[in-house]
Amino acid sequence: MASMSTILPLCLGLLLFFQVSMAQFSFGGSPLQSPRGFRGDQDSRHQCHFEHLTALEATHQQRSEAGFTEYYNTEARNEFRCAGVSMRRLVVESKGLVLPMYANAHKLVYIVQGRGVFGMALPGCPETFQSVRSPFEQEVATAGEAQSSIQKMRDEHQQLHQFHQGDVIAVPAGVAHWLYNNGDSPVVAFTVIDTSNNANQLDPKRREFFLAGKPRSSWQQQSYSYQTEQLSRNQNIFAGFSPDLLSEALSVSKQTVLRLQGLSDPRGAIIRVENGLQALQPSLQVEPVKEEQTQAYLPTKQLQPTWSQSGGACGQQNGLNEIMCAFKLRKNIDNPQSSDIFNPHGGRITRANSQNFPILNIIQMSATRIVLQNNALLTPHWTVNAHTVMYVTAGQGRIQVVDHRGRSVFDGELHQQQILLIPQNFAVVVKARREGFAWVSFKTNHNAVDSQIAGKASILRALPVDVVANAYRLSREESRRVKFNRGDEMAVFAPRRGPQQYAEWQINEK
Repeated sequence: MASMSTILPLCLGLLLFFQVSMAQFSFGGSPLQSPRGFRGDQDSRHQCHFEHLTALEATHQQRSEAGFTEYYNTEARNEFRCAGVSMRRLVVESKGLVLPMYANAHKLVYIVQGRGVFGMALPGCPETFQSVRSPFEQEVATAGEAQSSIQKMRDEHQQLHQFHQGDVIAVPAGVAHWLYNNGDSPVVAFTVIDTSNNANQLDPKRREFFLAGKPRSSWQQQSYSYQTEQLSRNQNIFAGFSPDLLSEALSVSKQTVLRLQGLSDPRGAIIRVENGLQALQPSLQVEPVKEEQTQAYLPTKQLQPTWSQSGGACGQQNGLNEIMCAFKLRKNIDNPQSSDIFNPHGGRITRANSQNFPILNIIQMSATRIVLQNNALLTPHWTVNAHTVMYVTAGQGRIQVVDHRGRSVFDGELHQQQILLIPQNFAVVVKARREGFAWVSFKTNHNAVDSQIAGKASILRALPVDVVANAYRLSREESRRVKFNRGDEMAVFAPRRGPQQYAEWQINEK
């Protein structure tokens, strides 16, 4: 009979194997799996038509004291409603502070230009940045009275994070966050909000809850059907509570409560801090971007349920929950030295996914930075497990998108600040114009997979020559050229046309 010393390790091993197997099956075990099915609102379930895609520009602007927010009319387009994504563009002037807010869905923020500081109030995480009065200051302040924790403490708050151009910032649903521009030039940030993520248990509309200020509604009079905003009566959440209850809950005067409610605050969602923002930071100097820099601020006592990779509290996917407080919240994808794919004559590709940016396991989105040189080509491909939102940051390029019937659903040019949604599995090819072409692709999967048609690691390279020859009625020599003519390049192709020939590849207007 086997002894207990033999049976116990065997049982533990089987239990561990079972847990790991279940974790792989139930959460992201394969990059081709998705934790959710149909994306978009229920009304659109049987109305998702992608016969004609349209490039969008910002249609209206909401002005604040120290900047403005531009919105895209995605609700008017069926493809964006079906994908369940919403976009906006934020411009923050120097010394501008984006007031604290939280949203009903996860979002990714890409810093197009500028630098600054951002913070998040992560539930259950400690205030690791602390400033304590000196003994002399405490003695003067108390004047012989018993010292309280308030008298001893100057300030304490959660960790601050510096951001730079090219950073992707991950913002979980329901987490309060703010942003401050401490540079000399405006900060431009592009945001994608994923309202179809399972973290959003409200309706599939973007809802932002402000903790301060009173957002303006200068664009509300325009003839757009934005039922999600209702900005004519927008206020921060304190304004909905009675002053008496707030005064008791916060143990402050009613005069202070009225300031918190901000009913007469005309500054909007982005305010100017005239004397600069005073907050605790390890250094007053701007630190260089360090891709490998991690954040190791762990709570000594767990006060609330931890966040797991499944995007909720008390997840039971594999029992190895990663604490939100330790996650890195930003990753730079604009540094050429961090490129995942590089062609000196074509361009570069840099990806941020859950493999190199773990918090995306929670956000369930990813981002890819693509820069094409003049006349370079991005290989024809499709995304296996995600929709794609293209946001153009520089230059101009031509894009063609083809559906499952082999019909072109988009054939046009994109320029700076335009967006285009490419549905899952729709084939796409991109060619830069003479000035080059750069954009960021936001994908609705934390580990999006692209299937390339040509070049290294492509579909054509994977097929036997005889399959290619018979499928397309080609000779074996022609089939080898189809397979291997781009065989020395991957994803990003150098131009093989002369500049004078590019005019032949212009859009054929119908």
